[in-house]
Amino acid sequence: MKKPVNQRLWEIDILRGIALVLMVFYHLLYDLNVFFTFNIAYNKGLFYLIGKSAAILFILVAGISSSFSKNNTLRGLKLIIWGYVIFLVTYIVVPGSNIVFGILQFLGVCLLLYPVFKKISPYVLAAAGTTIILTGEFTAQLSVGQNWLVPLGLREPSFSSADYFPLIPWLGVFLWGVSISKIVYKQKKSLIKATNKLFQPLAVIGKHTLIIYLVHQPVIMAVLYLIIDPPGFFNMLENIIKK
Repeated sequence: MKKPVNQRLWEIDILRGIALVLMVFYHLLYDLNVFFTFNIAYNKGLFYLIGKSAAILFILVAGISSSFSKNNTLRGLKLIIWGYVIFLVTYIVVPGSNIVFGILQFLGVCLLLYPVFKKISPYVLAAAGTTIILTGEFTAQLSVGQNWLVPLGLREPSFSSADYFPLIPWLGVFLWGVSISKIVYKQKKSLIKATNKLFQPLAVIGKHTLIIYLVHQPVIMAVLYLIIDPPGFFNMLENIIKK
């Protein structure tokens, strides 16, 4: 008798794919503004909402899918390690654009904490998540004399990070995802049997989120340099090699 094959959660892949597309678009606008001085208000209005929507969707889906993972500890450690790899690469290639407790490190910590939330009622988790999110409005206004509590959202006024997702308030969104998983996916099965052909490209993207996340910024930067500033591209390569 053949072993049963786990059913693919197509809707989760599609949501990941949507989040990734939104994120790539937002980072494209960010790169055009910061590195090529295009007058694009990426941190205001609709563009700001696109960036935040991508982040919220990523974290929410991570909370949902954590209930289906066989080894959240391994996944969490892998994300944290990749987060530090990105920190080192960014530190070398773009000095001053440090990434301290970015989204990969944040998600890695959330996955390591998942066993704490595993057996808690989904309604308690939803309430706790809401409380953490609201608390973030308070902690965002605080400033402390050192940066040891940066992962919690407490930092010095001079602290800066190109990508920053502190546990307060973002852990609240992750807990919402865990809560949704407990309520909606009690049977550990997809809500749809197969994805519509229209959404298949998004589902494919959603299956390979990590690798696309890791390579998308270098690819965007290389393409933009080659289109807008070819000499700058080769100067950048030369500087990287010298370092």
